[in-house]
Amino acid sequence: MKHSPLLVYIVSICAAAAMLALGAGNASAQRGIAAPANSGRQGAMFDITGQWVAVVNEDWLWRMVTPSKGDAASIPLNPAGRRVAASWDLAADRAQGRLCKAFGGPGLIRQPGRIRIRWENDNTLVMEFDAGMQTRRLYFGAPPAPGARSLQGHSIAKWFKQPQNRGIFGRGGGPQRGSLEVVTTNLEAGYLRPNGVPYGERTVVKEFFDTFTLPEDGSWLIITTVVDDPEYLTQEFVVSTQFKKETDLSKWSPRPCEIPDPLAPPAQPAR
Repeated sequence: MKHSPLLVYIVSICAAAAMLALGAGNASAQRGIAAPANSGRQGAMFDITGQWVAVVNEDWLWRMVTPSKGDAASIPLNPAGRRVAASWDLAADRAQGRLCKAFGGPGLIRQPGRIRIRWENDNTLVMEFDAGMQTRRLYFGAPPAPGARSLQGHSIAKWFKQPQNRGIFGRGGGPQRGSLEVVTTNLEAGYLRPNGVPYGERTVVKEFFDTFTLPEDGSWLIITTVVDDPEYLTQEFVVSTQFKKETDLSKWSPRPCEIPDPLAPPAQPAR
């Protein structure tokens, strides 16, 4: 699927802005600067509610089909992570009811499908996914205490404003009125991709949600995901995922966790 150069540019800037926000947050914490006050619905910097459909314009071969066993291209796995990925057994996952391991934490947002976002109350934002029939809750303000580890973990959210006079975009274009920052911990171990590329229980996921509107191309949601896993990654794994807002709600299609058979590995050249 092809998109306008403006869309490609804005998506790139959203990812860059998220990384700047991540750095600014770390620096603020080190200097003891107070973070912006957490607020939910009343403090919303933009309207994130509604139905959004994934637009898969990157990593198509790792999102629309199941990659072959051991294919971890672009993911900074350490040797332990590569060993786990190489031992993946789809038949065993099916037999033991573990297919949803690809629909938790950082893996879920990369599944093709739709998200419905709504306010459950003034300080809880609910994200429902038709892929895997999963639900996430993002807590603002004083969150409830974490329970047992779970597929979606425990997510703390706050509205974030870039500390710049004119903003990352100057006078026009790009994300409007700041970003939504979400930090998720308390995860069960799962898969970054459907072919068993792992993340561990100590994983921390940071997400930055940005919206913008393009003339004649509607409203867009960009989610930049930063995965920090000391067990299986050598460095942070960063991806951006694009969604377009839908007005036709009839396309919502809930389905259980499903992993199609993987692609056959590429043939080796004859010697």
